[in-house]
Amino acid sequence: MLSVQGVDLDVETRRVWRDGQEIRMSNKEFDLVHALISRAGEIVTREELMRDVWQTNFWTSAKTIDVHLGWVRRKLGDDTRRPTLITTIRGRGLRFELEPPVYAAKPAPQRAVS
Repeated sequence: MLSVQGVDLDVETRRVWRDGQEIRMSNKEFDLVHALISRAGEIVTREELMRDVWQTNFWTSAKTIDVHLGWVRRKLGDDTRRPTLITTIRGRGLRFELEPPVYAAKPAPQRAVS
């Protein structure tokens, strides 16, 4: 059993839970989560994901990973604009975070004092 940030993954039964609630996933969605959570904290390149999840060394579509990732994020309840589970490292790959990232809070706009 792999467990990171309330996501539990049982490789033998191919089942996934988020905060104790089971989440149904397709085979590819499960394989994608497994490829990322088994290397939590590390950047996994898109090439590695294509090889490990889709068993191919060539790109079937540039959007294949993005589409499946969107489905996985939705099912896990991960905000696509400010993800806390799976983050995209621009130009490098994806990372399943060991802890939620701390997003810098935007400062409130300053009001002019007259």
